[in-house]
Amino acid sequence: MRSFLLIASAVLAFSGIMVIQTTDASAVVCAKGVYRAGCAGARGAVVVRRPPAVVCRTVWVDGVRVRRCR
Repeated sequence: MRSFLLIASAVLAFSGIMVIQTTDASAVVCAKGVYRAGCAGARGAVVVRRPPAVVCRTVWVDGVRVRRCR
């Protein structure tokens, strides 16, 4: 009987703490897609597009080979 009362009081104390304790819902979830990436959080969502592919070409300037990228 004594062990039953001890276990019951431990369970009640634990459940009481769990009811009183609050947690913030401030989780952020991010995902990377094929065309764009995005994040969603407690204050809203953001979507970001991927930048266009960089095009580089080699040109001659005053007899020197120079790589120019756009």
